[in-house]
Amino acid sequence: MGLKKGVEVQPASGKLGVLLPGMGAVATTFIAGVLAVRKGLAKPIGSLCEMGTIRLGKRTDNRVPTLREYVPIAALDDLCFGGWDIFPEDMYQAAVKAGVLEKDLLRQLQGELEAIRPMAAVFEQTWVKKLSGTHVKKGSSKMELAEQVMADIERFKKESGCDRLVMVWCGSTEIYRQPTEVHSSLAKFEDGLRRSDDNIAPSQIYAYAALKLGVPYANGAPNLTVDIPAMQELAKQNAVPIAGKDFKTGQTLMKTVLAPMLKARMLGLEGWYSTNILGNRDGEVLDDPESFKAKEVSKLGVLEHILQPDKYPDLYKDFCHVVRINYYPPRGDNKEGWDNIDIRGWLGYPMQIKIDFLCRDSILAAPIVLDLALWMDFSRRAGMSGIQEWLSFYWKSPMTQPGLYPEHDLFIQLMKLKNTLRHIKGDELITHLGAEYYD
Repeated sequence: MGLKKGVEVQPASGKLGVLLPGMGAVATTFIAGVLAVRKGLAKPIGSLCEMGTIRLGKRTDNRVPTLREYVPIAALDDLCFGGWDIFPEDMYQAAVKAGVLEKDLLRQLQGELEAIRPMAAVFEQTWVKKLSGTHVKKGSSKMELAEQVMADIERFKKESGCDRLVMVWCGSTEIYRQPTEVHSSLAKFEDGLRRSDDNIAPSQIYAYAALKLGVPYANGAPNLTVDIPAMQELAKQNAVPIAGKDFKTGQTLMKTVLAPMLKARMLGLEGWYSTNILGNRDGEVLDDPESFKAKEVSKLGVLEHILQPDKYPDLYKDFCHVVRINYYPPRGDNKEGWDNIDIRGWLGYPMQIKIDFLCRDSILAAPIVLDLALWMDFSRRAGMSGIQEWLSFYWKSPMTQPGLYPEHDLFIQLMKLKNTLRHIKGDELITHLGAEYYD
């Protein structure tokens, strides 16, 4: 992670370009949202960077600056947007089609949204079987496709006048794959690109192109992308931050709040049944069993890591955890996450918790995209590179060093994030011990 104490972070001067592979519902909601906030049409609710504060010193000191006041984060007015998609529609057309934001709001942003058009995408239907598009790149090899993406990045930076860039994957979930030999080193991966190895996914081509050019990369899907030795080697070689994976938005967000409560109060868990009803493009993609497998693996790991059944066998051994996703087009982007939780209390008596989270998928994801773009840029300016575990707060499956289990508890993750900022600034970490108030 390259974390140092009391470093001087380079200022966030100039323009920051946010590059988005996949410019559908999430990306258009993010871009339109930033434009709306700039115009004073809405508030950036859900963004920790924009709405959050941080306590410094003792509780009695009353030192609580906003995160923006505390560390140099790029200003929203300095953001510019670009990306790739398999469909050629501009961001206004794409946002209207996605149906997330009200048309009246979009009309007020129409000119700026129409000016943002996606570049042709790297796409291979083998990896996302439920989609097909015509706005795609062609090349003699996967290395040539990576070079085309690098040329896109360099051209976007020049034409937009951006000083710095970040890339956040907002595309679809690719089919589930385990790492293979081609992923084991940078040399083997580059050889695989030249040979168009079947195990190299489109998302990996984007990540490779970004890291080769020193652009931080955040993986918003459960795809196998930067969590492979080849990408981590490249990130280290070029001193670039990487982070992932899979935006933590609805149902898993609730699990990382409720599961720590069960564990803290030593309440047992018999089973946790989760189902999702979703009708947007993400739901259509996840209707394919192989793409769903990638999402299922991402979702299932949360409870095991939080509850630690091996440490608490009387409470959590052999609990049943089921995750389902149901594609239902009439629901659109308005996802419903329904959970039935069977728990046990004193003397083993059974109880139940039921949750019906009527959420909006892209509305929850958009501020995560914003925060990740801002924090990845901050990480680069703070001299951090490689896996950014301090950003676990935003992920269903947080990346860590090999052999190190991830922290999934949302509040531990938030403490980690804020303590990382305090450490960078050279301030005292907050432990919540509180003994000094009673001396």
